[in-house]
Amino acid sequence: MASDLPMTPQLEQIHGEIRDNFRALSNGFQRLDKIKDSNRQSKQLEELTGKMRECKRLIKEFDRELKDEEGRNPPEVNKQLNDEKQSLIKELNSYVALRKTYMNSLGNKKVELFDMGAGVSEPTADENVQVASSMSNQELINAGTKTMDETDQAIERTKKVVEQTVEVGTQTASTLKGQTDQMGRIVNELDTIQFSIKKASQLVKEIGRQVATDKCIMLFLFLIVCGVIAIIIVKIVNPNNKDIRDIPGLAPPAPTRKLLYLRTAEDLD
Repeated sequence: MASDLPMTPQLEQIHGEIRDNFRALSNGFQRLDKIKDSNRQSKQLEELTGKMRECKRLIKEFDRELKDEEGRNPPEVNKQLNDEKQSLIKELNSYVALRKTYMNSLGNKKVELFDMGAGVSEPTADENVQVASSMSNQELINAGTKTMDETDQAIERTKKVVEQTVEVGTQTASTLKGQTDQMGRIVNELDTIQFSIKKASQLVKEIGRQVATDKCIMLFLFLIVCGVIAIIIVKIVNPNNKDIRDIPGLAPPAPTRKLLYLRTAEDLD
């Protein structure tokens, strides 16, 4: 299946080296079953452990190359390559578990500072230091000093991470406070605008009522004037109409004035 996977020449080379190491591990464990001498078995286990370290390094290199090629490969190809990587890790884990079984059967309590990396089984606590009987006092001191230095470095890195986290949190809080203040100002401005709109609406309604009242008064006056003019016109056209009273302050029609003038003249004669 692995030969059918589309790989770059670099990935194929790494994959081939990993498979070669796995074959060597398989053959090594088969030979280990035939070895009866415990010293030879321990030596064989050390050689197999070196092969496992090499496999772990190659798998990491395979993963780096895979991530570099991820953007240039289709999703299905990336999935197949990732599945192949997980298969390699599982196979390496099986050899690690087999190695631990042999070490327990031999009664060895040694472990070579063996870090299998992400995705690989973690070594147990009593496998992280060489057997005390095989180490001198100076080696023990050096190993302890190295462990303390690594611990101090880890603590310093943790402190820096905490400081950076606190700084980011402070900046975030400051930004949020500024945004909250800005939102408060916007809300106040919106309230002011809403109040202004209400006042303007009330003013428009008041002006509308005043205009309507003025129009009613003007219409009433216009009707009065029109009525007076109509009466005047009717009196002029039909002066003998008794149904229409004379308008106070308005002179009688001309024929009536002429008739009065003739009667007065006759009386004088």
